Parts: sequence; structure tokens; C-alpha cells
Amino acid sequence: MKTLVAPIAFNEEVKLRSVVERFCKSPLYGQADYLVMDDGSTDGTQKMLQGFAARGVRTLRHNFQSGVGAAIRTVIKYARANNYEVLVIMAGNDKDDPNELPVLLKEIANGFEFVQGSRYKGRVGVGGDMPFYRKLATRMHPWLMSLFLGVRITDSTNGYRAIRLSLFDDARINIDQRWLDAYELEPYLMFKAIQFKHKFTEVFVTKIYPPKKLGYTKMKPFFGWWSILKPVFYLGLGMRK
Repeated sequence: MKTLVAPIAFNEEVKLRSVVERFCKSPLYGQADYLVMDDGSTDGTQKMLQGFAARGVRTLRHNFQSGVGAAIRTVIKYARANNYEVLVIMAGNDKDDPNELPVLLKEIANGFEFVQGSRYKGRVGVGGDMPFYRKLATRMHPWLMSLFLGVRITDSTNGYRAIRLSLFDDARINIDQRWLDAYELEPYLMFKAIQFKHKFTEVFVTKIYPPKKLGYTKMKPFFGWWSILKPVFYLGLGMRK
């Protein structure tokens, strides 16, 4: 299957370099195309990425920061326009292990349409400086989504996932909604895939948080978590489509 792997990044020059270097050493290097989605970075991200162009690393860039949801939407449209069959989204801040890409893609090959990476599937795969409040939040979010959907979900906030792009042939999944520009799009896609009975599964992956001094998230308190919780309530209560 023609596969595109796409880390999403904003002002992650240092950590993104590690992300790209680790992919270039992974089993999938040379087997899948690799594209960094830069959501309008203002640091040295673009200059750093130019050094990887000879190694097959492509870049898409927004002229200004539009939000992670808007960035993922751009990648989805790019992938579909270029006839990819599978899209893998991963973090641009070095939390995800590219050596685990075959684990996600194996389930795509087995016929699943949406394969969600889970740090809590059967065991806990969290390392590094994960703050306590995020440990609570990453447990609460899948519990709420499970409640609305009637399906047990272990991890709904992990951005590491593989999607069969034919999923977007379903017109009921409408990614072109402005309210999905920030963190909303990721849980929206997962909710809709399950709600409309597309083949969904979770696989165990690790999530390693970098040292706090490097910055472990761009998510802002309150606003960021409401952004990621909003789709669960809006869709679960029938307030949005």
C-alpha cells in the first residue's frame, strides 16, 4: 500500500531533528514516503529540514500557525490528491517511536481502517516527564468517549495513528469544518470512525515525554484541554456533525 508518514510540528526545531533522524534509521525508511507538516514555524525548522531533503524528506508548510487540526487536514488532502492509500500521523516533538510504525501498518494490512496507537493497551507505555495532570486527563478522555460510543477505548488523545484514506470517502466525515482547526480534529476523526462502524482497533505503542526543560507540549491549560474534549461532548450530545 502506498503510505505517507507525516509528523506534525510547530516550532520544534531541536526535537523535530531527532524525529526525522530516528525515522531515517527505522525499518520503514525507504518503504514509505515521509513528509513533515510545518504549521507555520517561526524558528529554524525550515532551514533544518532543508538538510534532509537529499534523504527524501518532504515538507509542507502553512504560512502562519493555523492549528494542529488544520495542519492534519492539509496533510489528508495532500495524501488523497497524491493517491496515497494510507496516512500515518505522528508527533513532531519526538514522543513517538518510528520503529513502531510496522505495528500500526500491520493492522491496516489486516483490513482495519483506523488504527489508534495506545499507550494504555494492556500495559502502560509512558516514559519521561509526563506531568501528573496529563496522566489524569489521558485516562478521563477515553473513558468519556467510551461512554458516548459504547465501545471500550483505552487511549483517545494519542496522536500516533494510521488511517486508510478511503475512510474519507464517507461523506458523513466532514473535516472541512472550522471548529476542527485546533485539537478537535483528532478526536473527531476517531469518534466518527467508530460511530459509523468503520473497522477500528487499538495497538500498543510507547509515548516518551522529553525533559520538561525542552518543553513537553504546546497545549495550553484549559483552552487546549477544552479543545480536545469539545468533540466528545458536541458529537456525543448531537450538537455538531
